[in-house]
This record gives sequence, C-alpha cells and structure tokens, in this order.
Amino acid sequence: MYAVFEDGSRQYKVSEGDIVNIDLRPEPAGNTLELTSVLLVSNGSDVKIGQPLVSGAKVVVEVVGEADEKVRIQKFRRRKNYRRLKGHRQHFTRVKVKTISV
Repeated sequence: MYAVFEDGSRQYKVSEGDIVNIDLRPEPAGNTLELTSVLLVSNGSDVKIGQPLVSGAKVVVEVVGEADEKVRIQKFRRRKNYRRLKGHRQHFTRVKVKTISV
C-alpha cells in the first residue's frame, strides 16, 4: 500500500514505515501529525485517485527530528588564487509514516 500526498507544493510517494523530509514544522520529536492532502491511494489493484484530493484519506506520520545534512558549495578557479566555500542547511522536519488510511 502506498499513497501520494502533497506538502508545501511538493508531492511525496510513501509507504508505511518510510522516512521522508517535509517542510519545517515547530513540532517536537515524538509528536504525530495528520496529513490530509492525499492525492492518490493504492492498495494492490485498488487505486483511488482524487480530484484533486481523495476524500477521507489521511497519512499519519510521527516526527523523528530535524534534518541535519549540510550542503557545501565550493567555487575554484585554477591558477587564479580564487577559492570560495559556502555552506547551506535547508530546514526540514524528518517524519516516519505510521499509517495510511482511506
């Protein structure tokens, strides 16, 4: 069973037990969230497609923490003594999918 839900103008295809990064929410780790903007739910051969949303469907997720990966951007030109190093950390909330219900 999998579902496609929308969060922050992005779409995520998830199954139960998956861990995904969604937009930052001020929720502590361990809290549960209900995401109700579900676009598609598939259970084997039974596929429900929303127009635009599947009515009554929701994805229940548990907050695991915040994403902590940092992207490093490096610019370099040889023989010109030009080196630049920047870092960027995008603020996400890491969640684990508990249940998908229709």
